[in-house]
Amino acid sequence: MQDIDPSSVRAPQVTHDAPPAPRLRARQSILRWEFMLVYLVLAALVTLAILPPLLNVNRFKRRIVTSIGASIGRPVHLDNVSLIVLPFPGFKLENFVVEEDPAFGAEPVIRANNVVATIRFSSLWRRKLEFSRISLQEPSINLVHIPSGSQQGRWNVESILLQAARIPAAPTAQAKAGPDPRFPYVEATGARVNIKYGDEKLPLSLTEADFALWLPRPQQWRLRVEGKPTRTDTSASDTGTISLEGTLDRAEHFDLIPIELSGEWKDVPLGEASRVVIGRDAGLRGNMRLEVAVHGSIGNSLVKTSIQLRDGRRAEFVPPQSLDLRAECQATATDTFHALHQIRCSWPPPAAPSLIALTGDIADIHSIRTAPFQIGTPGIPATILLNWLRIASLRVSPDIIATGSLSGSITREAPSGYSGQVSLSASSLAGGQIGETPIMLGELTVASATAAQPLAPPQRRSRKQQVAPVQVAGGFNMSPAAVTLGGKEPATLSGHFDQNGYSLHLAGSVLPSRLLALGNAVPQFGDGLTGVLPAQPATLPAKELPISIDLTSERLWGGGQSWTKSPSSSLHTAPDKRR
Repeated sequence: MQDIDPSSVRAPQVTHDAPPAPRLRARQSILRWEFMLVYLVLAALVTLAILPPLLNVNRFKRRIVTSIGASIGRPVHLDNVSLIVLPFPGFKLENFVVEEDPAFGAEPVIRANNVVATIRFSSLWRRKLEFSRISLQEPSINLVHIPSGSQQGRWNVESILLQAARIPAAPTAQAKAGPDPRFPYVEATGARVNIKYGDEKLPLSLTEADFALWLPRPQQWRLRVEGKPTRTDTSASDTGTISLEGTLDRAEHFDLIPIELSGEWKDVPLGEASRVVIGRDAGLRGNMRLEVAVHGSIGNSLVKTSIQLRDGRRAEFVPPQSLDLRAECQATATDTFHALHQIRCSWPPPAAPSLIALTGDIADIHSIRTAPFQIGTPGIPATILLNWLRIASLRVSPDIIATGSLSGSITREAPSGYSGQVSLSASSLAGGQIGETPIMLGELTVASATAAQPLAPPQRRSRKQQVAPVQVAGGFNMSPAAVTLGGKEPATLSGHFDQNGYSLHLAGSVLPSRLLALGNAVPQFGDGLTGVLPAQPATLPAKELPISIDLTSERLWGGGQSWTKSPSSSLHTAPDKRR
């Protein structure tokens, strides 16, 4: 074995790639900047958390109060001002109050516990403070209308709008600052809007309201409001949502302010809507949607409305078929919405064949009950009238078939009352208990009653069958109409209608079974008939004989009906001359 010289053996060489010196220095520099950035962020957060409470910004209080008061023309008060840094710099105003004009009362126009005014960040470098957003949290706002006195017909917000219109302002979204300050985005959340009529605060109000106001163009404000209508003197709860959006332009006078507004009242049950509007449940069920559009100026504008009802019915029962309708109205509003002229309403809308049309004028919205109007129809098919009757009452047989058409018009001219005429022509009833042989009704005409104008008897009637119609001054009289009820000649039906109720007079030759069948088909007519007719046998004879009747019914609206025999006559079998 040979000896190996250790000096001749070479150890394996290991090489290491050392980073270049410039790369190492760059990495170290990045690490230092990262540590410095984290340190600065932490320091800023600590500063932002500690510094605001230590700063006394109440010295800005007088400047803020003066600035806001000058822009709206009303004295402004607040208790405290504090600085807000995150998420955007601004001020927090506590117990913010805008005083009312003494002519409209002593209660403040606006009261809010907290108001946040956000500063436009770029304005800090120009030493010209601008607010980008003013947010009112759960404010209480009072809208006051004066019914009499020197301020008659005016609203308390008129002077505020006019004062704001006199101050030049740049659009809210303008990117760069100009000579005029940019108008802030004003918003309110959870607001309550109260309505006062003089010194009286009405039970109507808008709650949970969100409000926004901004300036899209130098001469125009954009407005958006949404809230829930409530009424404090009722238990109304699910009252839907009222929303309003549109524009108001600048003007020298309040009634000259151009407006373009659209609003809606949606998702409201009919029962709750009636509680809000009239203060009680009207006994109606279904859903309502009301839309309104206004174009023109506050003093003179065109108003268009559309109302849609779905599944309309009475509260007491669910009919086989509910009522669905859509009606449209338009009018010219003048005198700052205190008067409506050239009112025209149509159901259905004008694009479809009209069933009912209404026209009128309201000289003063506070005297709607005395406003003149006219309501009329070119022709409502009797089938539709029968369907409406089934919606109003479950007692109407679903098997009855009606023919004919109702046309005419009724006019109210205060203080003279109502006048006009409506007629049901070519009408008949068949089906159900009436059977296949229809009961024919002559021309049923109801006209305003005048003592000096007697009602003519129907044509084709013998002298014995001519019966004096009911003649009562005032209200409406129904002319004698022929009704085929199985006698040799048609019976005669006449009546009178007024604000208290109605009375009907039925005379002539009838088959009791046909008269009772008519009463069963139209229960409102047949109530009480069985009490004055001879008892019906279990099975009708092969040949039923007609009887002569002379009956009068009376009913107060909302009450029961009673039929009575004429004092000078009694029911008897009429001679049957038929062969």
